[in-house]
Amino acid sequence: MSLLIVQLPARPRLSAQPADAEPAADTLDFAFSQDGRHLTRSGRCPVAELPAADQRVAVLAPEDISWHRITLPKASGPRLRQALAGLLEEALLDDAAELHFALPPQARAGESVWVAAVHRSSLQQQIARLEPAGLSLDRVVPGWLPDGPIAAHAYGPAEHPRLAWRDADGPVCLPLSGAGPQPLLTALLNRVPADATVHWSATPETAGRAAELAGQPVAAGSAGDWLLQAASTDWNLRQFDLAAQRRGQRALREALLPLWRSPRWRPARIGLAALIGIQLVGANVWAWQQRHALAVRQQAMTALLQQSFPQVKAVIDPPAQMQKEIDLLRMAAGKPGDTDLEPLLYASEAAWPPGRGPASALHFEPGRLTLSSPGWTPQEVDGFRSRLLPLGLDAEPSASGPSIVKARPGALPPVGAAPAGPPGPVPTATGPGPQARPVPATTPTPVPSAEDDEEDVSGPPPANVPLRPLGKAPTPTAPSQSNTE
Repeated sequence: MSLLIVQLPARPRLSAQPADAEPAADTLDFAFSQDGRHLTRSGRCPVAELPAADQRVAVLAPEDISWHRITLPKASGPRLRQALAGLLEEALLDDAAELHFALPPQARAGESVWVAAVHRSSLQQQIARLEPAGLSLDRVVPGWLPDGPIAAHAYGPAEHPRLAWRDADGPVCLPLSGAGPQPLLTALLNRVPADATVHWSATPETAGRAAELAGQPVAAGSAGDWLLQAASTDWNLRQFDLAAQRRGQRALREALLPLWRSPRWRPARIGLAALIGIQLVGANVWAWQQRHALAVRQQAMTALLQQSFPQVKAVIDPPAQMQKEIDLLRMAAGKPGDTDLEPLLYASEAAWPPGRGPASALHFEPGRLTLSSPGWTPQEVDGFRSRLLPLGLDAEPSASGPSIVKARPGALPPVGAAPAGPPGPVPTATGPGPQARPVPATTPTPVPSAEDDEEDVSGPPPANVPLRPLGKAPTPTAPSQSNTE
């Protein structure tokens, strides 16, 4: 993940500004890292020309932060900000309302912590200067930390160098102008224990001055290295009302970034990567096995179709083509199908609700038989459906009466389920009874032709066709006789 670090200019101080000082230009020192750990390039350029990066960090000058040691009170949110202002009121040189406070990461109530105090309006101006230009800041970090070993860092221009100092009493920042020794600096150097070592560092412009103070050569590091080192801390001065708004993917990235970079989580990262790799390999192997089994099944169905019906040459959909050939054989033999008129009539006879009168009319179309008998109650419809489902059929209620259709696979009852209730009388227009009586026909029944898409048997049956008694199966007839009729 790429990282861009910019150096925020120090807040101008009238007492420290020379008479011919010019206002700060719209250029900033920056450091860019492609992986977030090693310096890729650094320099100085206008804000609009800063390189794009996944994460952006600003470094505040050491002299712009005052540090105070307190015991953190038990409060949160705005109440914690008010509590900090009350505890530091006597130690602050400025009004507490004009300052912004920041706490270290993972600070706990009751512990002794360092609190950073920054001039609020100055920091707000620095952030507002960058964010409208498209450089949204993820963090603002201090340029000099208050805790750590005794260290000193010389920085700034050669004409006005400064020294950031840190020891057991906390950090301090002071100017190094003038060639002679300074009382405050001398006091800082004299209170260093004899067995302690001061870690000196400096920029190339101030390396000579730092060597004079240390009494030994001081290695000079570039400004980019110093910015990258400052950004490696977990501090973030954007707290309370200056906290950056984090939503969605950006918040998730900031939460997972420390886990991705931390050396302690390296075994977990390796294990997670190995687990994902194993899952991907296993999923591909399982998919290959499923495709192979599907291909074997398709080949078996194709072979069965070609063996059973050699006349089928082009195999496109084996189940559909086999069903079509079976239907052709059944029709040639003169036998009705599962959804023809006669099976649907026998099924309606077996499932007709007890106590309900005969149907006034019948309407048949391929796969559907509608019985005209209005006034069904929900209990009758449920009982009618429950007795049809074991036969592989279903009923669809309507205003004129139920329609018998083929049941969907999900609507079929479990194997061995018994119908709900005894069957009723014959659903014909002649009325209930152990045996139906023929009724004289009022209108002739049309003979269906081969071009008709549906067969309408509305009205009572003809007078010369006797109805079968209840419970008796139909007498099979020869195919030629069926066709003649």
